[in-house]
Amino acid sequence: MAWSTRQLAELAGTTVKAVRHYHRIGLLEEPERASNGYKRYGVAHLVRLVQIKRLGELGVPLAQIAAMERADEEPDEAIRVLDAELEATIGRLTRIRAELAVILRHRAPLGVPPGFETIARDFSTTQRALLTAYSTVFSEEDMAEFREMVAAREETDDEFDRLPSEAGDAVIERLAERLAPVVRRSREEHPRFADTSGYSPQTISTMAHAVAELSNPAQIRVLHRVNELLAGETG
Repeated sequence: MAWSTRQLAELAGTTVKAVRHYHRIGLLEEPERASNGYKRYGVAHLVRLVQIKRLGELGVPLAQIAAMERADEEPDEAIRVLDAELEATIGRLTRIRAELAVILRHRAPLGVPPGFETIARDFSTTQRALLTAYSTVFSEEDMAEFREMVAAREETDDEFDRLPSEAGDAVIERLAERLAPVVRRSREEHPRFADTSGYSPQTISTMAHAVAELSNPAQIRVLHRVNELLAGETG
């Protein structure tokens, strides 16, 4: 008994396109051809095709099926490996669904690092960009403490965010004087961010570039003036 490619595909519950693809990647051997040039598939091809289809339904990538030639004779190890991969996938998808649920519940913008969904909705575009940049270099401990720090917003934070780039010297000085004690208290409560000597050069560079590119000239001047005021307090 010999079958054509279409007949073989129909028997296995797949498509001619799939059969040809399996030939190209070496999963299914090419059959002999009849005198008229048509392929003649036998039972061995049908069994192999059904096996490939079954493994695919179980979630085994095609790239791994070739390594499971002895799955019928020694299935335990292959099944254990597959089960572990599926368990990891289920765990990852479960975490993603949980994060999506939090994002939907708090209407948080996409791209916000985990843990910031409940507060990021009130952030400005610049604050979200800073947060995203910091998340690429901060450790989990850094991010947890950073969340505590930014969750306690002050009136001066909003004033700083709204400060126009053309603000004059008097406006900058008043805001810096009001912002200095807020920054001092934040450094005392979160010393992790007060001393950057423990951070890598890449982390410090990323933070500096983020602040420099996302802040306007007046905001940069306020930050410099705040540092001068705090440095003067400590002599």
